[in-house]
Amino acid sequence: MFVDVHCHLSFPQFDDDRHEVIRRLKEKEISLLIDPGTDTETSKRSIELSDSHDFIYSTVGLHPHDVKQRVPDPTLCELESLASLPKVVGIGEVGLDYHYQDYQPAHQTEAFRQMLRIAKKLDLPVVIHSRDAWKDTLDILKQEMTSNFRGIMHCFSGNTEIAMECIRMGFNISIPGTITYKKSKLADVVHDIPTENLLTETDAPYLSPAPFRGKRNEPSHVCIITAKIAEIKGLTLEETARTIKQNAVELFRIEEGA
Repeated sequence: MFVDVHCHLSFPQFDDDRHEVIRRLKEKEISLLIDPGTDTETSKRSIELSDSHDFIYSTVGLHPHDVKQRVPDPTLCELESLASLPKVVGIGEVGLDYHYQDYQPAHQTEAFRQMLRIAKKLDLPVVIHSRDAWKDTLDILKQEMTSNFRGIMHCFSGNTEIAMECIRMGFNISIPGTITYKKSKLADVVHDIPTENLLTETDAPYLSPAPFRGKRNEPSHVCIITAKIAEIKGLTLEETARTIKQNAVELFRIEEGA
């Protein structure tokens, strides 16, 4: 019933108990999970995990934190090749991150554009990471836009105006566990935009929702996020979960049996 469209279940933080984490998420009725890559090696691990579980899918990405210099052409070719595999349903996570002092905007921008072009070539949705870089992110998306452009704004942190601009460009808004934090303004965004443009994610092992804040996050917690959205929207948990899953299935073009 529930959906986690962005969970790093293939990351080392789950190596010791991944089987138990998967058992818990199944008990919570999470029926679709997407595991994103952040570079070549994590993309390969993500694909390996998705190949082992019918309800898990992968995306192939290049996180801006890993872009400190020009990305070599062979790396881009390998990522494109990986993105053509059967269980890969998107490109990401990719984008811009200007939060830390050592960021390289020129290299990040070039890599971002290159990954967007791979997504357009393969007709895959894009999983966008944007932190302290909304203007540049939106400018690049507008410049690169084509008729098959679509995707998600992962771990959304903007306001309603930014969210609506993203929706107009064909992007859904992915809501993480931060919506449960006392100082979060995500509730206003969720209230203001259509449920048909919402997705849920944990970004596990990061960003645990209350009351698990400060502990390792895991995909079973996506139920808490969905319940918070239902509360804000004045909907039942079941209809909220059903709509969000349908949003994910349509965006990533996953067969209904997933």
